[in-house]
Amino acid sequence: MATRCTLVGMPGSGKSTVGRHLARRLGCDFVDMDQQLEQRLGCSIRSYFEAQGEAAFRAHEAALLAELAAQPGAIVLSTGGGVVLRADNRALLRTHCAPVFYLRANADEIFHRLRHDRKRPLLQVDNPQERLRLLFRERDPLYREVAHYVMETRRASVQALVSRVQMQLDMAAPGGPGKPIAD
Repeated sequence: MATRCTLVGMPGSGKSTVGRHLARRLGCDFVDMDQQLEQRLGCSIRSYFEAQGEAAFRAHEAALLAELAAQPGAIVLSTGGGVVLRADNRALLRTHCAPVFYLRANADEIFHRLRHDRKRPLLQVDNPQERLRLLFRERDPLYREVAHYVMETRRASVQALVSRVQMQLDMAAPGGPGKPIAD
């Protein structure tokens, strides 16, 4: 059975970094949705947000998620932080992109990581720390709704997170520890 998993979480939670390392360890493809969207749109997400607005961006994001969910084969998928805002996306994540790992970092941790980042459109406001707190309060329940596993990122190295995700994948695999192999 092909290994497939999806990483969700706030911007700056480590989805792309952990995903890249995990895919390398598992020997499968890594897909970063934000990177794919920038290639398709022909500009940065920030530029697209400024020119077309968030609703237009979310429509492109939903279309890409549906396309990726329908593709067979082994992949590690890193989603954009706002992919969970649409109910249809949450349903797809839960059913066709499983298992889903929520890389959970609180707003203050994320602010510390992103305080100098000028690429993220939702953080280009007067008080980005407060904006992150609001986004976290809104999105944390949605990430939990789609997640099969919640991985706290506080004080965890990239390699430790990769190992924890791989351990969960191994335990859930047919014939994994404590699981009989189906006939």
